[in-house]
Amino acid sequence: MNTNNAKNEVIIKLVGKLTLEFPTIDQLKVRRIAEEVMYKYDITSTETALVTSDAPQKIQLYLACKKLDGLSVKTLKGYKQDLEIFSRYIRKPLSNVNTMDLRMFLAVRCEKLKATSTNTQISHLKSFFGWLFGEEYIPKNPTSQLKQTKVPKILRHPLSDEEVENLRQVCIKDRDKALIEFLVSSGARLSEAISIDIDDIDFHEMSLFVVGKGSKERKIYFTVKAKILLKRYIKNRKGINKALFIAEKFPFQRIGDRAIESSIKKVAKAANFDKSVFPHLFRHSFATHSLNAGMSLPILQKIMGHSDPGTTMVYAELSDENVRHAVRRIS
Repeated sequence: MNTNNAKNEVIIKLVGKLTLEFPTIDQLKVRRIAEEVMYKYDITSTETALVTSDAPQKIQLYLACKKLDGLSVKTLKGYKQDLEIFSRYIRKPLSNVNTMDLRMFLAVRCEKLKATSTNTQISHLKSFFGWLFGEEYIPKNPTSQLKQTKVPKILRHPLSDEEVENLRQVCIKDRDKALIEFLVSSGARLSEAISIDIDDIDFHEMSLFVVGKGSKERKIYFTVKAKILLKRYIKNRKGINKALFIAEKFPFQRIGDRAIESSIKKVAKAANFDKSVFPHLFRHSFATHSLNAGMSLPILQKIMGHSDPGTTMVYAELSDENVRHAVRRIS
């Protein structure tokens, strides 16, 4: 290990230890101070023991770096789980791992996984080994030859206006009414809806700021109908909690994603839906209906929180009627 790698490793471990001891510490500030103090020093490791694999140690360092980069807890958990499985499989130093080793691992790991899940495994390995190569822990990146598997393109149809109205009609609980109306009118992600506090909401403007993927903040909006139902829900619910959506039973804590998914499934079942209804379908439906109603792609992209317009188009399915109208308009 060269001195720069050893120095970075010490800094990352130092930040990690201090964070465990003082959870509210400013990690970026501590890292910056440590880098300034150690700038003129060379550090070498005193470890001389031979190991069969250095994967566990490097994975820990990688996750610490990604945490400093601002990755969400959920994303870090996914990386950690997959990389630890890989760590238990590999029996050699990471610098000696080659493409065939990875292909053999993926063949075993992904034997019963769907194509999308297989691609997630490949992406996690690519990210990890790309980091190792960039930090000069390994001489060559063995994932450069790995390719994503082809995923069958499944057209996910949004909820129609009639289907949304059917869901509204069968809702009994104030929370379900407010939740569904908010999701269908705002395009918020499930994780964003869960994290909202009541004080975050500007009821006058019918808007609020949410923090999405990559810790990026953006402004979203909701309708008058959602405003009325949200206020009614907040007024009538039990318990005192700053969270917008809370559990119905004591101690009335902030609701989790599983509980929201369960509530929406029950509402869909009550409406006798044959199709699967889940929180993300409301976001997909919002994008589709917004484009069909004439919203420009750049504005929708901003509301959805996408850095790439191509990602926005994945969510949006233009109706045949709108396509025909657009073609005739330029003919």
